[in-house]
Amino acid sequence: MPSLSDKLKALGVQVGARNLPSSPKHLPEAHPIEEVVAGHLRSTPHGPAFLSETAYTASYRHGQAGLCLEAPLGCIADWADTRLAGCDLEQFAFLDTETSGLAGGTGTYAFLIGAGRFDGDTFHLTQFFMRDPTEERAQLHALAEFLEPCRALVTFNGKSFDAPLLNTRYTLHGQESPLPELAHLDLLTLARRLWRDRLPDRSLGNLEIEILGFERAGEDVPGWLIPQIYFDYLRGGDARPIAGIFYHNAMDIVAMAALLNHMAQLLADPLTAVEHALDLVAVGKLFEALGQIEQAVTLFNHGMDRNDLPEEHYWLTQQRLSFIHKRADNMVAAVEVWELAAEGRQIYAHVELAKFYEHKQRDYRQALDWTEIALDLLNQPTASRHERQEWLGDLKHRRARLQKKLARGT
Repeated sequence: MPSLSDKLKALGVQVGARNLPSSPKHLPEAHPIEEVVAGHLRSTPHGPAFLSETAYTASYRHGQAGLCLEAPLGCIADWADTRLAGCDLEQFAFLDTETSGLAGGTGTYAFLIGAGRFDGDTFHLTQFFMRDPTEERAQLHALAEFLEPCRALVTFNGKSFDAPLLNTRYTLHGQESPLPELAHLDLLTLARRLWRDRLPDRSLGNLEIEILGFERAGEDVPGWLIPQIYFDYLRGGDARPIAGIFYHNAMDIVAMAALLNHMAQLLADPLTAVEHALDLVAVGKLFEALGQIEQAVTLFNHGMDRNDLPEEHYWLTQQRLSFIHKRADNMVAAVEVWELAAEGRQIYAHVELAKFYEHKQRDYRQALDWTEIALDLLNQPTASRHERQEWLGDLKHRRARLQKKLARGT
């Protein structure tokens, strides 16, 4: 009876590994970074660091925006960090990292750090690349030297990601991080304030398209793919795909400079610089938060006068404007806004008018009338469940209280 081994041999199956031919090795051809990206080695006390440098002159435009600031940072400084107002443009550093992982944590490191700063009206970008992880101390030292003249840091989501990550890496190598001493402006936070209502996607890449009018070239690399490209480079030594990461990093940093310039112009002269009514209202909200009430009221009124303000935001802006008047005890203006909003069937306006006539005017009949109208609106099919949950109980309680006051003749 043939053995199992004989049966396998009859089927053409090789038994045992002794006579197997060795499998060919397909290793990628090595292409060091020096062949792929123009750069040089910078000597540091911890060894060499690979640097690539690019200059953008004053004539360069990133879409519709230049890189040099064309407006003061006063409002941005008031909102983000008052130290920014005292910094010269040449003292700003624009920073972005490309990392071995997207979640952060102690095991994540920045294999490529891009940093840009101005010298006159020329924007100088330096990219610090880690050819292998043993060069991290040299890379961090070179970055610290670059940041020595700087007093302010500009990032995009850097407060949550880039800065904590780099601080951790400096600490792990026993080096002092230069970042905590810098005034930090995170453009993502400001972008959310300015374009939350108009742009669902406020990523830097989408802001480049929607705000700056710039589209990247095909050589750009999606962010989620970057860690894998670097690990493939470490394994095989082929740096050619890394060129796309350098481009991605450079465009991120240049976009930050252009975006800051655009934001500064927007906030310095919103009535001239703003194209969309929603942006006017958003800037008004920012001014209101900063206590610049007169400017906020002006922008709210201009926004509501525009035909492109969506109806929902028209009523929300009108409500915000009415509460500004109320806080200032300008009840004549507040009532005028509420009466207009009541014509638009806005429940809040009926409630505010009921409060006004009950507590300010002691006109309980008028207060009850406004309460009854609000309750009728809540009973309409057009009333939302949220509106009923928010207002129904309060209005019923108010109606009962007013009816008692009227019955007592008070």
